[in-house]
Amino acid sequence: MSHKTINVPNISCGHCVMTIERELGELDGVTAVKADAATKQVSVEWSEDETDFGAVLDLLDEIGFPAAS
Repeated sequence: MSHKTINVPNISCGHCVMTIERELGELDGVTAVKADAATKQVSVEWSEDETDFGAVLDLLDEIGFPAAS
């Protein structure tokens, strides 16, 4: 398992948190997602055998919550 915490400045409310957690949670290989509006961070745990970190970043971008560069 791999784990990363990502800064996502567009998180502003509970709806954002729910959207991120639901969408990333449906990605193959993702085993845990925790988004936090207060810290504007997303913690993701995934299996590298099933997906890579680039897919996580791509999906965040696709749903309107790009990671900070």
